[in-house]
Amino acid sequence: MAVDALLPMIRSADLSGSDAAVVSAAVGAYLRQTEEEKRREGLSPRPDGDGALPERYRAEVDDPAAAYAGFHVLLAEVDDETLGVVVVAPLDEAAEIKRLWTAPAARGRGIGSALLDAAVATAGGAVRLSVWDWRVGAMRLYASRGFAQVPSWDGRDRLVCMIRQDSSRLQLIRRRRSSR
Repeated sequence: MAVDALLPMIRSADLSGSDAAVVSAAVGAYLRQTEEEKRREGLSPRPDGDGALPERYRAEVDDPAAAYAGFHVLLAEVDDETLGVVVVAPLDEAAEIKRLWTAPAARGRGIGSALLDAAVATAGGAVRLSVWDWRVGAMRLYASRGFAQVPSWDGRDRLVCMIRQDSSRLQLIRRRRSSR
């Protein structure tokens, strides 16, 4: 059966076991893609020699169990192949989606949507994220799930910050407005 005909299975990653290598590979691919896009956009210098990731990202690839301790890490699989990952950090005021990646060959097949929906459900309240402004398709996906652009909490140029308020809170606000 074709991959695009199958719905992904979303599950929690076990970072103490073999999923650590899977998460490392997926997050590494995401970070390398992001660094290449930032270079193309003039936001990052060319890498020295081997194209290694900047130091601030290496722990996520080298030891995801330590880097993501206390976070929710979800994997998307089709036919036992991991095609995406999402990393959700619980914060006081809202959960934050730190990483959301789908394998390039699987894009456009609902993997990212399924991961985003699972991340929102896992968060159980307000969710925030940031996205580079050239990732227009990702921003459309986020907007389709109720995320709205807000003033930046991050000082990096061209990084768009978005928040999805807790849907139960939004429903309460709508009910109050409609009863007026």
